[in-house]
Amino acid sequence: MIERYASAAMTRIWSDENRFRIWQEVETTVCEVRAELGQIPAEAAGEIRAKGGFDTARVLEIEKTVQHDVIAFLTSMAEHIGPASRFVHQGMTSSDLLDTSFALQIHEAGGVLRAALVDLLAAVEKRAVEHRDTVMMGRSHGIHAEPTTFGLKLLVYWSALERGLRRLDAAQEQIAYGQMSGAVGTIAHLDPEVEKRVMARLGLQVDPASTQIVQRDRHATWLSAVAVLGATIEQMAVEIRNLQRTDVHEVEEPFGKGQKGSSAMPHKKNPIVSEKLTGMARLLRGFAHTGMENVALWHERDISHSSVERIIFPDACHVLHHMLTRMTWLIDGLVVYPQNMRDNMAKVRQMYFSQAVLLALTEAGVSREEAYAWVQAAAMKVWDEGRAFRETLGEDERITGRVSATLLDRCFDLDHQLRNIPHIFERTLALNDWSA
Repeated sequence: MIERYASAAMTRIWSDENRFRIWQEVETTVCEVRAELGQIPAEAAGEIRAKGGFDTARVLEIEKTVQHDVIAFLTSMAEHIGPASRFVHQGMTSSDLLDTSFALQIHEAGGVLRAALVDLLAAVEKRAVEHRDTVMMGRSHGIHAEPTTFGLKLLVYWSALERGLRRLDAAQEQIAYGQMSGAVGTIAHLDPEVEKRVMARLGLQVDPASTQIVQRDRHATWLSAVAVLGATIEQMAVEIRNLQRTDVHEVEEPFGKGQKGSSAMPHKKNPIVSEKLTGMARLLRGFAHTGMENVALWHERDISHSSVERIIFPDACHVLHHMLTRMTWLIDGLVVYPQNMRDNMAKVRQMYFSQAVLLALTEAGVSREEAYAWVQAAAMKVWDEGRAFRETLGEDERITGRVSATLLDRCFDLDHQLRNIPHIFERTLALNDWSA
């Protein structure tokens, strides 16, 4: 089912064809480096480069018999090369090939994810700036709190995505390690110089201490970075779903011509993309959890991790890439209703200025406890009687005796309430120093 969300780029990266191509390059590079060091004939290395190849169908066919993917691949490669193939894989163990190649695959996939994330960041930044001054109700516990702007809401998500980009970059660095250290990590059958030169040519770092495998804390770190990005997208999606509710209706997902919302109710326009993204984030958290389970293996290596990784890494990449591109589409086309935002604010009759009044009273010398009780009593009349907050405040002589009508009116200044939002934008967007 994951395949329905797959992009062409990710499909290519995680294809058998690409995996075997990387294997061939790793094996060939090892031979070339060994030839340079005088460990195998230069003619043999040249022949391995010139004749090297494989047939994907043939590899899979051989694997059915030998039940070992690396042996099947090496057999197919030998069929192309001939006698010089005896130098291929010499001194290596399967994991030297697999883990080094896996690092290259993951790193390549991470580059595709990064590009999609940069696109999403650009889309969110554009809409955040567009709606920097679009006033709306801020909510806590689902209840009207104080005014904010829709742009600031988006800026918060931009900031989280930007942190996600930095985490992904760090995880990309952590995963870009390979090895040629042999059966238990002792480099018993190859020279350390081979490992050093091979990794340099492949664009990887040498894992300074490994067993038969590159240690899986690196892989768990990478999957965790992916899962946290998914959680941020989920955060955005849940907010959109809430703001699209009929009784709120402040934003709305794009709804195309001919699109249907319900098989039974023709009037429905459901936030289906946001709902799907919310669900898909759960998959990513599951993959991250599995990645952590893969860290603890028996002694120098067992294979309880490898079968799992063949599923969770491609699937995690497909899922997150789909989430990133769909959220970009959603943000680009998101319909915003500023008037509905204003109308929803009006429902609480300016009670969102209660803290400003509270502070004015404390500045006038009233204890915080008394000021809170007075303001709360005025607010409860608004809730119970449907009256204006400014009116109920003006009826309380305890309040009017301490705060003048002019000063009380200033407490209801929306521009003053939101005066620092441009500053928040300036300091947050200043973080945009990463390269696209």
